[in-house]
Amino acid sequence: MDAAAKYLAENEGKYEPMSETEMKKMVRKTDLFLIPVLLITATMGAVDKVALGTAAIFGLRTDNNLVGQQYSWLSTILFIGSLVGMWPMSYLIQRYKLGKVIGMCSLTWSSLTLLLCACHNFGGLAAIRFLMGFVECAIVPGCSLMVSVFYVKHEIPHRTAIVFIFMSSVINGALSALASTFGNHIPTWKYIFILIGSVSVVWSVFVLWFLPDSPMNAKFLTDREKYYAVKRVAENKTGVNNDEWKWAQVREGFLDVRMYIVMLFNFGINIPNGGLSAFSSIIIRNLGFSSVKSSLMGIPTGVIASIATVFFSWLAARWKNRRCLLAIISLVIPLIGSIISYTTPHSNTAAQLVGLYFQYFYFASYVVMISCVQANTAGSTKKAITYSFNYLGYCGGAITGTQTFRANQAPRYTGGFISMLVGYCACMLLSGTYWLVCVVLNRRKKAALQTLSGDSEAVFEVSGVEEEEVADLTDKQQAHFFYTT
Repeated sequence: MDAAAKYLAENEGKYEPMSETEMKKMVRKTDLFLIPVLLITATMGAVDKVALGTAAIFGLRTDNNLVGQQYSWLSTILFIGSLVGMWPMSYLIQRYKLGKVIGMCSLTWSSLTLLLCACHNFGGLAAIRFLMGFVECAIVPGCSLMVSVFYVKHEIPHRTAIVFIFMSSVINGALSALASTFGNHIPTWKYIFILIGSVSVVWSVFVLWFLPDSPMNAKFLTDREKYYAVKRVAENKTGVNNDEWKWAQVREGFLDVRMYIVMLFNFGINIPNGGLSAFSSIIIRNLGFSSVKSSLMGIPTGVIASIATVFFSWLAARWKNRRCLLAIISLVIPLIGSIISYTTPHSNTAAQLVGLYFQYFYFASYVVMISCVQANTAGSTKKAITYSFNYLGYCGGAITGTQTFRANQAPRYTGGFISMLVGYCACMLLSGTYWLVCVVLNRRKKAALQTLSGDSEAVFEVSGVEEEEVADLTDKQQAHFFYTT
């Protein structure tokens, strides 16, 4: 049974009822304390990734004698490390205290970032990047799971958008520009890793102390608030906290077609992610800007992606059962951006930048679909499996993206352009497919409930809803669980 069920049973009748006003105040308090911590943690993990692109324009490639596709492989190998670490990290997230696992992973990848400045060849850089990927794969599933155990379904989309907001480019650009002012005692690219790694290490120590595992041990909530926080989130029917690994839920996850649809979606949408993360700074540098200006010109990419993500996630939270449609709509803009970048002359700097910035709208569809998975997956072990498969798609797409940008195709990068177009179109199709599958499953569940109740007008009046809310059951096992589209 879910640990939340035991917690609720032990504390039943212990606290006075909470008014709607008090409930809203509790949610605002959670927003104030939890969301910024998850945001900064996820962002610093992403900064560690994109810092490679900025370091490249400050001498990393020449100082480490990188030739041919070796730079691309430094981006690729991080995601290979994530593929290898995906299953161990998924098990740790499910089996042990979620907050501590996220904190330890954050501290580890921060320490590895500091070690990058000691490298002097491809082998050393590749080894550390692999290890960084191994532990960084805990970011997306860990933070996604944390949001899902603190908020009810309609609150999840815009919170998820804020947690995964694309601020890494902004912070990376600002810190890289700051590092360029430190002098020339050591190469600027080393200062970049020292600065980013140091900030991240200090933050990780705070995360280890502060970040809770669930509402039951949240330091920022009173005992009464903890009880009602658990009680309200139990209504999601997706589970709150359970450290038992259930093989039956693993089997159900592997047989759920929706998991593979979202995995393929993540693969397609992260082709541009992999390519742009590694090459956007180089693309801007190739337009004639200096290294410092190139790092600063990368800041708008994060701002645009963040605004797009918040806007579409805000719509997803208010436009009921239209998340898949919004994901499709949001993909039109990066599709246009890719076409602009490829078809306009390279000498037209303004058009090239507009096309590049438009491409960062892709991130909105990624976050909207993550919110679908959070709302539609129940059962503690099944959630861990599903989030892992999502990350499998993420890594596969990012690996593909880094390899389709070929050094010998600069500055047009024809292979990267084609791969992004295919990825965007495939994701539109997959979003529509996911929508259709969920509609069909909902109709089947509704028909089953009508049969059980014997009354087609009283579909939701079948007993057992409360038991489902606090039991560690999957979405398939719960007769009253309906999928968000």
